[in-house]
Amino acid sequence: MREQQLEKQVKERLQRLFEEVPFVRLKRWERAVRTPEGRQVDLSAEVLAKGEPWRLLVEVKSSGEPRYVRSAVQQLRSLLSEKRRTYGIVSAPYIGAEAGKICRNEGIGYLDLAGNCGLTFANLFIERQGIPKPPEERRPLRSLYAPKAGRLLRALLEEPKQPSTLQALAKKSGVSLGLAFKVKQRLLDFEFVVEGNEGLVLAKPEELLRQWGANYSFSKNDAFEYYSQGEPAHMEAALAGYCRKAGARYAFTMFSGAARVAPFARYLKGSAYVTGDPSEIAKKLEWKQVSSGSNFTLLRPYDDGVFYGVREINEESVASDVQLYLDLVGSKARGEEAATFLLEQRLRSKW
Repeated sequence: MREQQLEKQVKERLQRLFEEVPFVRLKRWERAVRTPEGRQVDLSAEVLAKGEPWRLLVEVKSSGEPRYVRSAVQQLRSLLSEKRRTYGIVSAPYIGAEAGKICRNEGIGYLDLAGNCGLTFANLFIERQGIPKPPEERRPLRSLYAPKAGRLLRALLEEPKQPSTLQALAKKSGVSLGLAFKVKQRLLDFEFVVEGNEGLVLAKPEELLRQWGANYSFSKNDAFEYYSQGEPAHMEAALAGYCRKAGARYAFTMFSGAARVAPFARYLKGSAYVTGDPSEIAKKLEWKQVSSGSNFTLLRPYDDGVFYGVREINEESVASDVQLYLDLVGSKARGEEAATFLLEQRLRSKW
């Protein structure tokens, strides 16, 4: 969105907002103000609030991600320190909850084109939250959780306290340096990571994992449903034994994986990622493919990243805690509760 067009839309949004408040009147837009360093704030408006003149300084950003909002807040603070009846506002196409919190904590207002806002001055309090992102604003965040980008997130979340260079992360994750750079920029934009002399370090691992979980779809995997007599534990043992002999790659996930690291509840259905043809594996194990009533799911993964961090527990391959959380959190049958238990028992201790 062009800068002039964005500023025009911000003006219109603010004017419509004040038209809803009987004791606030927007008198005129004025020449923008310069900071002590010579930088110019984008918009300046004079308003009457309960009969008293106020000046609003509006810094307009093309992105409302936390890093850019924090920069705008700091710029406005340098102008507001000694000025009475002057109020700063950050505006952008979309400002989410985290960026809005940054503004509130610093006593700065915010307003986006979607309709979210938080303004507090002259005994005026207006707050509107929870209006979703416009469609054109959603794609950049989704790209952070795309399959290959997710490989980088797994590498960071598995070793959250270990600084890592971009080159090392790309090599470890099996992605190109170009993609790693793009993901790094998105992580910095949302302040999920900080960058120091030794490389990237996660700043908000739990928030990153929770947001990834909210955007993660277990259904991207190809699922093959089977039935065999006996408990899931018997089928798990049979699968592990077969894969060891055949040299096949596999990893227990969902409740099958969680039972080995953070047992939460008795389960009646097992699950595992496998490479190769699930039908061939099931045939060797004499499992019957069914459309309903299955007690085991073999998963052909949507991306090899699901195997990142696989560990051996009692000679059985188990998906990483990060992968277990992602698979469980969106599932039914108490999956979300099991994911929360895993977070509390295993993941938080790493962070």
